[in-house]
Amino acid sequence: MSSRPLERLPTIRAKLGSTIIFAVGMTVILIFLILGYALRKSSQDTDRLTLLRVARRAAAGTLTTTPGAISVIRTGPDGASRTSQEGETPLPLFTDGMVHVGSTGELDYAVVPVVRSGQVVELVYAVRSAPGEGVFARVKETFRFLTDFWWQFLLAGALAAGIALLVARWLARGMTQPLRDMAAAAHGMETGDYSRRVHTRSRDEVGQLATAFNRMSAELQNLEQSRRDLVANVSHELKTPIAAIRAHLENLLDGVEQPDPKTLQVMLAQTERLGRLIEQLLELSRLESGELPLLREETPLAPLVTQVLSEIEVARSKQGVVVESKLPNDLPPVDADRERVHQVLFNLVDNAVRFTPAGGAVTVSAQRQNGSVEVRVTDTGVGIPPEDLPRLFERFYRADPSRSREDGGTGIGLAIARSVVEAHGGHIRAESELGEGSVFTFDLPVAPAAKNRRDP
Repeated sequence: MSSRPLERLPTIRAKLGSTIIFAVGMTVILIFLILGYALRKSSQDTDRLTLLRVARRAAAGTLTTTPGAISVIRTGPDGASRTSQEGETPLPLFTDGMVHVGSTGELDYAVVPVVRSGQVVELVYAVRSAPGEGVFARVKETFRFLTDFWWQFLLAGALAAGIALLVARWLARGMTQPLRDMAAAAHGMETGDYSRRVHTRSRDEVGQLATAFNRMSAELQNLEQSRRDLVANVSHELKTPIAAIRAHLENLLDGVEQPDPKTLQVMLAQTERLGRLIEQLLELSRLESGELPLLREETPLAPLVTQVLSEIEVARSKQGVVVESKLPNDLPPVDADRERVHQVLFNLVDNAVRFTPAGGAVTVSAQRQNGSVEVRVTDTGVGIPPEDLPRLFERFYRADPSRSREDGGTGIGLAIARSVVEAHGGHIRAESELGEGSVFTFDLPVAPAAKNRRDP
């Protein structure tokens, strides 16, 4: 069982309302106690007014009963006692014919003179014991005041609690509405609906939670869409070579084709395409999960770029595209996995050559930017539509699907390049204008030893 009573309440509105009512109740009680202590003397004033009324009625001869705790004393103007319920009482004498109220010693009194023929013939006193001045007496008078006015205090407390409850419910409704919306959206996510968003203008913790929830919902929606696209694309990529291999096998079985080297070579190319696709998918999965270790070392970029360009020239010698390197001589080495950086450069340069028409040029350049080296692969190709740039590094995404497929691309190269660069702590991006060409830029950290060798 929980030790916190509020945890048993089912809603935040109930918790907030209970908290406010409890706080208001404790505040009202504290205020009433303070008021009772501050106004405790008012009870004594009331008692003295009561004494005055009793003394007047006794002097007029209309007093029939004496209230409890009050005594009536009659005395002559010279102090001679005629009747007394208290015995010998040291009361002050007044011969001015005026009414007096006060206290003497341990007694509160009210005295009314009886005047005949212009002479004071008798003094009528109404007396009672005066409250003490100790702590106990103060507490007693305080609670006596509260007892006298308990119903007023009760009514004020009930009104304060009611108003607090209404205000709490009104405030709680606005505060908890985003939470209820988030709960409803979360239930929708259980059925695969990631499109719902929470709208709030609040800037407090609830508003921040709603903003984070919307970001999470958008990410989940993108992830779900990416998952569906991945399944569809993988199915499509696997279906094409499998269908081609199956067609050739059926032709061989039916005798339509002969198992000559040309037919077998076509089937082998399709199996190699399948193997390349599966290998790239596994590699991308290991990169994204961090399971593929990076053998980072001090790697000069110039010889690596030269090697990549020579490989591209051999593979794309018929393209008619000029491929060149423009790296400065003082470019520092980077702290990176040489094979992975080679893979990134090869993918970027190979893509640039494939999408650059004959007579165009592809240039690899680099420059130092603070603690990193920025590498740029620039081409004079057909360019990339602006709407395709944000999704360019997604798996299986193609800005020109038909051309990539005919050329043997799988749509995973740029996704692998992004994963490799990000695994090194860098960032890869693309800029392009239709008909003008494209620029792919990525950065890698400078090797620690090269940082120390930097001139001041």
